[in-house]
Amino acid sequence: MDGITFGRTSLLCTLLLWAFQVCSGAVTVEVAPKVEVLKGETAKLPCTYNVSPSSSNTVVEWYIEEQGTRKRVAFRSQGGEGKSDDGSPVTGRVTIGEDFTLTISSVQPSDELVFYCQVTAGPAGVGDAATMLKVFFAPEKPELTKPSSQAISAGETTSSEIGTCVTKNGHPQPRIIWFKDDQPLPEVKDRKEKTYMIPSVVKEASGLYTIKSTLNMQPTKADKDSVFQCTVEYSMPADQIKQKKSNTITINLNYPSEKATFSLLNTDPVKEGDAVTMKCETDGNPQPEFDFTKDGKDLTAQGGLLTLKSVKRTDDGVYKCTATDFDNLDADLSGTITLTVHYIDPVSVIPAQPQVVMLGDNVEWQCKTKASTAHTVQWKKGSEVLSQDGTLSIQDVSYDKAGQYMCVGAVPSVPGLTSQASVNLTVKGKPMIETPAVGEVGKEGDMVTLKCSAYGSPAPQFTWKPSGKESVSVEGNKVVSTMTLEATAEIMKDGVTCEVSNEHGTDSKTFAVSLKRAIDNSANRVLLSGNPVLKSADKQQGGSSGVVIAVVVCVLLLLLLVALIYFLNKKSKLPCSKKDKKEVATGEVNNDIVVEMKTDKANEEAGLLNKRPSTEQ
Repeated sequence: MDGITFGRTSLLCTLLLWAFQVCSGAVTVEVAPKVEVLKGETAKLPCTYNVSPSSSNTVVEWYIEEQGTRKRVAFRSQGGEGKSDDGSPVTGRVTIGEDFTLTISSVQPSDELVFYCQVTAGPAGVGDAATMLKVFFAPEKPELTKPSSQAISAGETTSSEIGTCVTKNGHPQPRIIWFKDDQPLPEVKDRKEKTYMIPSVVKEASGLYTIKSTLNMQPTKADKDSVFQCTVEYSMPADQIKQKKSNTITINLNYPSEKATFSLLNTDPVKEGDAVTMKCETDGNPQPEFDFTKDGKDLTAQGGLLTLKSVKRTDDGVYKCTATDFDNLDADLSGTITLTVHYIDPVSVIPAQPQVVMLGDNVEWQCKTKASTAHTVQWKKGSEVLSQDGTLSIQDVSYDKAGQYMCVGAVPSVPGLTSQASVNLTVKGKPMIETPAVGEVGKEGDMVTLKCSAYGSPAPQFTWKPSGKESVSVEGNKVVSTMTLEATAEIMKDGVTCEVSNEHGTDSKTFAVSLKRAIDNSANRVLLSGNPVLKSADKQQGGSSGVVIAVVVCVLLLLLLVALIYFLNKKSKLPCSKKDKKEVATGEVNNDIVVEMKTDKANEEAGLLNKRPSTEQ
């Protein structure tokens, strides 16, 4: 055996021995198969291992795989410090902890890679495991726009662009779903189909995706009111599938007319003076040209609107609208409206002149009018309806019948259609005074104000007896004289007389002036002229006369008793006549009336009151 052969044999034995030692050991590594994180957040990739037999010389290394080649990003030996490698996509953002967890901050879409945790344990050998880092970012709300081209025509044999949907900055790559009237459209990319989508994907420098999809279709007339919308569907951690909806669009679709509609826009019956608008339109788009006629005569209109300002009864008639659509010349595009203009003639009143009658006479008016349909005629004074047959007759005219009367003609079926005329009635005659009110004062000498209201035509003249400060005013058909004067004893006795006169006669009334009656509820008494009198609560009126009579009788009896005592005293028949002169006062008597008597003898007072004589003060 030469030296070369011996050397090769020795090397082979060494390799076999090393392989035997490695195979006799075991290294198991455990990682999370998948770690999910949102863009910009921090990702943690755990790594644990088991070495058999145990080794004190263990190194944990984290790798990424790029284009089939592994590249280390960080490592840490058992008991040593963790370090990161330069030149990797995560340099400056990666650390390895004591538990060998790899932490990546500010995660970017480009970090979505397979990471390997490799454990080298000397004689025990080498082991590794792979974990996938998934990065998510929700895209922006999709924007849906219509093409700037002209309207689409229904029934074309080629597809037209309906709209373009764009959503930006999503990860992983989202997808766009089209909807028509809230129903999803099948995703079709074949441009030979009537409805298809043209998608495009742009990966931005940030690693995020911008998705665009253009919808093309061959719309029909049924799509004229259809609403289109797109939705972006995207993934988020924990297998969540979410969506964001775009704005909605409708298409400007041209289609031929098949029928026409001619309508009156006024909702209420038309009356003279109203503005009238009639509208002609078809079920096509765009609207064709319109021609308007009335009883065969051409009219001027603007587009499909015919407007008549302040119509008259002569505007009655049949109006016709005719449209011509060159895309459908066979269609009958016409309509008619029969317009009725309601009216009412001015009200005629006979006699029309103002009427002047004497008090107690009779008066009558006739009111007539004509209208386009059933109408009413009413006579009113203010809001009061006096007649509904056109005739107003007033018998035995009184002053309160004077004033303005209105004849109102109306068409109940046409709101606001009325006509009216007014007449005035003047009633002449001698004055008549309304029932006068009683004047009241707190006490004699106070000022009292009296009002004398009188009817009469010509306006009456007032004379007050006695007189004071006077003012005159007119209230409707009445003349009112207000008099203010002092309530003297004579006035409170005889009252004040108001006399009115005009060329037809006179009238007079006397106003009583009395003291005010005030109620003192706390004492249950009526105070009259300041003197208290006991009052029965249940006989305020009927019992008052009896109380007064009883009081008078008691006073008379008391006076007789006092006179008798005085007479006997003069005759020295009473023991008290020899006493000194003292003032005698009777005790308090019924009804709170006090009678005082004075005598020269104190003994007389003592005898009368059955008291001891008082000592002079």
